[in-house]
Amino acid sequence: MQTMPQRKTPNTPWYREPWPWLLMSGPATVIVAGVYTSVLAFSGTDGLVADDYYKQGLAMNKTIGREQRARQLDLAASVNYTAASGQVRVVLTGAQHPPALLLRLTHPTRVGMDQRIELKHLENGVYEARVTLPTGVNRWNAVLETAQWRLAGAWGDPARAALTLAPTRS
Repeated sequence: MQTMPQRKTPNTPWYREPWPWLLMSGPATVIVAGVYTSVLAFSGTDGLVADDYYKQGLAMNKTIGREQRARQLDLAASVNYTAASGQVRVVLTGAQHPPALLLRLTHPTRVGMDQRIELKHLENGVYEARVTLPTGVNRWNAVLETAQWRLAGAWGDPARAALTLAPTRS
């Protein structure tokens, strides 16, 4: 009987073989992705979550009443923003011209970008104020209000188009 000659395999350490690295790459990728996802989750704020959601719900009835009052007064407004000068100009039409107006611009998802602008009355329903809006932000929720009435709408791109606000019809 003849014996078959045995093959000699080189004696190399495990880290020089491709198979252990291939088997470890899957779990290592999952761990890196999990750490990255955790960093993303904990580094930002939850801008859409309101701490006082119950109070906001109760205030909704007051908001509806102020919108009805704007409808009764037949109010409408045109809001223009000039980026070069940083001027916001509001032309208010209707039965009332208070000495000052409040314009609130809120970003739909980023609370830190919200703006509160107090507009001063110049003449015949024209109001102005200076404001610096961030560039590249093309969506705002706009609310023009006093203590008695409120007009609201969505403003696409303030630098390019004016916003017309009118009371909602119900």
